Amino acid sequence: MSETLEALRTLLDRSAAVHRVVARGAGLGDHEMAVLQHLVPGPVGPAQIARRLEVTSAAATGIVDRLVARGYVERRPHAADRRRTEVHLTETGRVELRGRLMPMFRAVLALDDQFDEAERAVVARYLRGAIAALDEVAGRGGEPRGT
Repeated sequence: MSETLEALRTLLDRSAAVHRVVARGAGLGDHEMAVLQHLVPGPVGPAQIARRLEVTSAAATGIVDRLVARGYVERRPHAADRRRTEVHLTETGRVELRGRLMPMFRAVLALDDQFDEAERAVVARYLRGAIAALDEVAGRGGEPRGT
């Protein structure tokens, strides 16, 4: 196995471990943590949460209920269709995620600063290819999903 493939395999393993450690540290389950991460880019509907987590609507409702109870998310009426709701990450939820992940973000930013633009372009191309390979296995057809 090449050094890059070995490093990628290790990165994927460590990423899963970080997800679990951060979730446990925040007193959350894996699905609850995944919902918070899905909400970072913006609000999503309950049905979309169920699809992303591959759980039933009832299970997604329970997950959201637990996050609402902790103050990490809130339900709001959909801006365009008041019959629908959206789940929004609260400032409390954002602070919780940021606080637990910031050391990692700082270290990765410092690493990124060590590369010039040409090196970053090669790394980005490699990572986009790896993402596409993962998406193919996950049945996403290369379509990025919010995480």
